[in-house]
Amino acid sequence: MTTVIETPRLILRQWRAEDAPLFARINGDPLIMQYMPRVLPPKDSDKLVKRFDDHFSKHGYGMYAVESRESGVFMGTVGLQHVDFKVPFAPAVEVAWRLDYEFWGQGYATEAARAVADFAFNDLKLKEIVAFTVHDNTRSIHVMEKLGMAHDEKGDFDYPSLPKGHPLGRHVLYRLKAKDYSSAAVSQDA
Repeated sequence: MTTVIETPRLILRQWRAEDAPLFARINGDPLIMQYMPRVLPPKDSDKLVKRFDDHFSKHGYGMYAVESRESGVFMGTVGLQHVDFKVPFAPAVEVAWRLDYEFWGQGYATEAARAVADFAFNDLKLKEIVAFTVHDNTRSIHVMEKLGMAHDEKGDFDYPSLPKGHPLGRHVLYRLKAKDYSSAAVSQDA
């Protein structure tokens, strides 16, 4: 299975030991984590990287480490992961991303997620991918829409591990079916 995905500006690859402290800094940043229930201490961030590695071992794909082709700088993560918690739309494969804020607003998340969607549909032959986020996370919703994903209003849900009424609890669900996806038709602007 492919362990490297390349785009004009990015390399999506499996994780290296030197990525872990950089990712821990991202996961510990309140701005980056504003739509997550909490920032992650380094040991919890390291557990997340371990989970990513385990997913790669089991499925041959997962959440990739993203680096700049030009500079080699670690930028964050983008990839595919199985939805492993109880929600009505599971089982499903989610496309997800988390980039350092210095890379926001430059089209990197869309570029990487588009490459991952191409891989999901063309190589893995998945019939559908999903994405979800807190209802007012407009940046992530914008990326979903640029990928050509459609909001499934009937699929919106309360995140199961958060208490009822939690400000980050309500999530919107977006779907993209292979039959509706064309990488050539997806918006190319940043």
